[in-house]
Amino acid sequence: MEESKEQQLQDESRDQPPAESQETTASEPTEGTVPEGTQEPPAVGELAAGGEPAGLGGLETPQGEELPDGAVPVPAAVASRGRSPVPVAVAAAVVGFAAVGIFVLGMFTHAMVESDDGGSGQPAAAALVQPTAGPQPTQAPVDVSVDDDPARGPEDAPVTVIEFSDFQCPFCARFHAQTLGQLTQDYGDRIRFVYRDFPLTNIHPYALKAAEAAECADEQGAFWNYHDLLFQNQQTLTDLLDPDPVAGLPKVVDSLKGYATQLELDAAAFNQCLDSNKYVSEIQKDVDDGIAAGVQGTPSFFINGSIVRGAQPYAAFQGAIEAALEDAGG
Repeated sequence: MEESKEQQLQDESRDQPPAESQETTASEPTEGTVPEGTQEPPAVGELAAGGEPAGLGGLETPQGEELPDGAVPVPAAVASRGRSPVPVAVAAAVVGFAAVGIFVLGMFTHAMVESDDGGSGQPAAAALVQPTAGPQPTQAPVDVSVDDDPARGPEDAPVTVIEFSDFQCPFCARFHAQTLGQLTQDYGDRIRFVYRDFPLTNIHPYALKAAEAAECADEQGAFWNYHDLLFQNQQTLTDLLDPDPVAGLPKVVDSLKGYATQLELDAAAFNQCLDSNKYVSEIQKDVDDGIAAGVQGTPSFFINGSIVRGAQPYAAFQGAIEAALEDAGG
């Protein structure tokens, strides 16, 4: 009998799992997937730097990239083996109620979408990510000063286009490469184009120095040529970016001075100007004026006071200019 009991105890011991496997651990949380193309603000949109624009046609904001409002990481499933079933049951109930709530909210949203688009069933959000066919001012025309900033076109032109821009902003570069020349060709002396600085220094650490360099070139009557070189070689500023922007600044300054030499400017005068930081306050005034006028990112344009945000298609600027010409009788 004793031998039988001993054999039974040995059998039961073999059936028990090792103590180590009875200890449970929660799985690591799983990061949520960020929607493709998510950016700043592209209401505004750079927009992330270097990406294709969405929404308003390409607008870079000081915040850079961020998750959309309300986006959070997706929580991982919680391991329940070896735990009391009560918390698990409560968690399951909470998840169930949440799922029902999301379903109801989704059905309500779907109904609202169908109502808003006239019953077509097409998602209303799709319209938010398409470039507008014409100007869509977000505020009443405002009085924006041209200050004493570089300009092309006659002072008495019926339409004045004021751009607030950043030499490291890819959307700004795209506008100057694809749209500005066509506008100048099509409208000639009927428009005056004014360039004002709006460096987004928290995401473009060398944009301020580039703006100073363009001002120094303007002293020698070479702003627009220097401006074109900066946008054509914009990638250079990115390539020179150092983990410590201050440490990388000397290489940037050397590059900016090289453009002056390339344009055959008075190198000594240009270098002294750039090293003096003399135009920082002038650039700060541009930024202050832009903020007061409602600028939220780059590029931003005021066409006879009506704002157009982002690197819009040519048709958007054409429509805004035509409307301004009609109002001005030009």
